[in-house]
Amino acid sequence: MGALQRVSESARNGSVLATLGFDEDGFLCDAESWDDRVAERLAEIEGVAPLQAGHWRVIRFVRDRYLRLGAIPPMRRICRSSELSRTEVKSLFGGCLQVWRIAGLPNPGEEARAYLS
Repeated sequence: MGALQRVSESARNGSVLATLGFDEDGFLCDAESWDDRVAERLAEIEGVAPLQAGHWRVIRFVRDRYLRLGAIPPMRRICRSSELSRTEVKSLFGGCLQVWRIAGLPNPGEEARAYLS
């Protein structure tokens, strides 16, 4: 089942995602409508829940960096900021694309998605 299908199914079941817009790839359309409850539900859908302190450090850094600079932060900076190794970040989330979705950021585009995979 694809990301959009999982999000749509969750929204139909009356979750916090029901009133939010998602694109065809399962990314939140409006980053400003994101909050901690949305992140927790998206993490469940991505198979990453429950979110713990390490998750939140990564999520908040990635969101802040993107919203301030409009850029995807390099993994080295994510690791330095969160005080986690690359291996620890991957074990928490599975991959960068999951971090991006859970952080409620818009679709980064085809080229960036390939990089984030």
